[in-house]
Amino acid sequence: MPRQVLLVFFLLLVAFTSQFQWRQRIVNEVEASPRILKAGKRISEREESVKEKIILSQKKSIEKLNELVRILQEQLLQCKEKTEAVNSIASLTDLLNELEQQEILDG
Repeated sequence: MPRQVLLVFFLLLVAFTSQFQWRQRIVNEVEASPRILKAGKRISEREESVKEKIILSQKKSIEKLNELVRILQEQLLQCKEKTEAVNSIASLTDLLNELEQQEILDG
């Protein structure tokens, strides 16, 4: 009989301590959840900050590229104008040569 009583007492003791441990875990989790939420918010804010910095950096790069494109377009236009001028001079020179040849032939 004392063994049975001791066994029942031991089982009750195990049941109570396990419930106490479960309750303690639940309390710890409930207490930790605001901390976890705050940490999650901080991480989210940091991620947003990093994303904003990346976007600003990309925007600056795009602005620089646009400026380079504009400069290159201006240079291309200048090259075209010079080429047209050179071609015009070459055409005039060709015309003068032809006139000279005709004058010599008509001569």
